[in-house]
Amino acid sequence: MIKELRVLRGVALTFTALLSAGCGGPGQGTGATAVPEVGIIIVQPQRVTITALLPGRTVAYRIAQVRPQVSGIIKQRLFVEGALVKAGQPLYQLDPAPYQAAYDSAQAAVAKAEANLLTVRLKYERYQKLAATGDVSQQDRDDVTASLSQAQADQKTALSALETARINLAYTRIVAPIEGRTATSVYTEGALVTANQDSPLTTVQQYAPMYVDLTQPASAVMQLRSQLASGALKNADANSASVRLLMDDGRFYPTEGRLEFTGVTVSESTGAITLRAVFPNPDGVLLPGMYVRAQLAEAVDEKALLLPQQAVTRDTRGEATTLVVGPDDKVELRALTVEPAADQWRVVAGLQAGERVIVQGQIKAKVDAAVKPTLVELKAPVRG
Repeated sequence: MIKELRVLRGVALTFTALLSAGCGGPGQGTGATAVPEVGIIIVQPQRVTITALLPGRTVAYRIAQVRPQVSGIIKQRLFVEGALVKAGQPLYQLDPAPYQAAYDSAQAAVAKAEANLLTVRLKYERYQKLAATGDVSQQDRDDVTASLSQAQADQKTALSALETARINLAYTRIVAPIEGRTATSVYTEGALVTANQDSPLTTVQQYAPMYVDLTQPASAVMQLRSQLASGALKNADANSASVRLLMDDGRFYPTEGRLEFTGVTVSESTGAITLRAVFPNPDGVLLPGMYVRAQLAEAVDEKALLLPQQAVTRDTRGEATTLVVGPDDKVELRALTVEPAADQWRVVAGLQAGERVIVQGQIKAKVDAAVKPTLVELKAPVRG
């Protein structure tokens, strides 16, 4: 019996020892609290061009509404609707008969005036010779001088009427005022049109180059000007003031444009300012009225602090925050003021150069808790 009790006691002691070894003491085994490992980057200042992505619409570089300058019947349409026409190319031919008759009549009036002028001039010259011998009275000389002046004036009047008739005759052939692409023809052959009528015969639009009208909130413009005035940002170089066009399919238009005009009036309805850029359009890819977005280079930040998108989160109030590893390797929650910068965030306030920001393992990092920071290298963001 005593032997059996000793055996049972030995088994119990062995079980207790094994249980103690499994639980382990402080700092031993699985009972110890492991410090989580997180990936960090050290933010350093760098030169960044500040850009803005603005909505806009394409507008034809030139728009000309074709209207008749004389009245008449359309005899012929001389262009193909939707075709590319040159400046001065004939578009319509009006019936020229009445204007040709007026031109011929004006020519005859000029011939008559010139013949009368020749007669009066010869008479004037004879009277001037006779005046030397006293065979012509002063009154006769005055009369012939006045007749010569009147004949000269009649000749100028006839020539002016002839030029007017020539212009009206030329206006019967209606030409394209600019180079561009034609719209549909509102009038057909046989239609009566009048001089300077309200409705155009057709419209010619020049697509190359192409305007893009952009809108930017006035508040953003004022904020940018304030940062430029304070020295936080610098004006972009003249060569950097370029505009890139983002199409509906997400690709950039192959050719850069340039900013040509910035509005000086804020829209009362939208609170925005209009900017106009011009883009080459040799292949006619851009058409008037297209909705596009434009990336505009506005300024340069010589000491920008950039964070990847995964390093910045939003709290319940929508404010930007990030996790920073302090000098004691403890996690700090930092509130930030950020602005978009391509595929990253540009920190305006809330962060200093040289600080360590967590970019990997944020789920394991607890505020005010210790972590094991490991420096990681992120891939450069892909830019369009």
